[in-house]
Amino acid sequence: MHRAAMRVAACQVNSRGDRAANLAAALDLLDRAAAAGADVAVLPEYVDYLGPADGEPKPEPIDGQFATVFAEAARLRSMWVVAGSFHEAGPDPEHTFNTTLVFDRAGALAATYRKIHLFDIEIAGRPEVSFRESRRVSPGTEITSVDVDGVRFGLTICYDLRFPELYRRLAVDGAAVLVVPAAFTTHTGRDHWEVLLRARAIENQCYVVAAGQSGDHDPGRSSFGHSMVVDPWGTVVSQAVDGVGIVVADLALDRVERIRCELPSLANRRLV
Repeated sequence: MHRAAMRVAACQVNSRGDRAANLAAALDLLDRAAAAGADVAVLPEYVDYLGPADGEPKPEPIDGQFATVFAEAARLRSMWVVAGSFHEAGPDPEHTFNTTLVFDRAGALAATYRKIHLFDIEIAGRPEVSFRESRRVSPGTEITSVDVDGVRFGLTICYDLRFPELYRRLAVDGAAVLVVPAAFTTHTGRDHWEVLLRARAIENQCYVVAAGQSGDHDPGRSSFGHSMVVDPWGTVVSQAVDGVGIVVADLALDRVERIRCELPSLANRRLV
């Protein structure tokens, strides 16, 4: 790490069935993040569309309209943008990828991450919560991190949060900041969202920046919101509640190094 501090913004949106409106809302939040002096803004999972399946946008390549919009947004604001995720054209006509794109201050594509762990769950008596992402999405296979102004960011998406081995790999590979664009369900988010984010921060001694969808979507899906930034001690330093908005936090990057030195759990780990 070469910087002493970095300002991040976690942007919280309520994407629905109108893609143009969703993108406009995301750009408005990027304006607010830039005005707050953010070096990096993180958007949520499926920032482009969370509506009826029959209205989903046509999957795009990584140089399609979605990328063009957020590359230009990053360039105009001279700010790093972790563009949540979008429906990327997948390996066959029936499947997409759930993909994060990261753009640098000049608007260049700096990293691409495809969600590895797909949200396939079924909760008895709760059909509105049950979901099988793998019906329409193929999993990614590459663990991905990116240098952001000299600071290593590890990339994950939503359901990845429940798989600590991914985050450990990112930390061991040098990540000091872990990002989590998400659309965490209200049903699971009430009990698990903050607990899991704090656990990933504590066990890997990293900052965690989590940007969530919030509120009801079309049709009948609800996201928990509560976007937050957690420090490497597990303290929530900034958190949103419900609705659309941003949370801003200054990352004291020397705190990562100090905690890893004083409580060297990463260095002390043993594989058995």
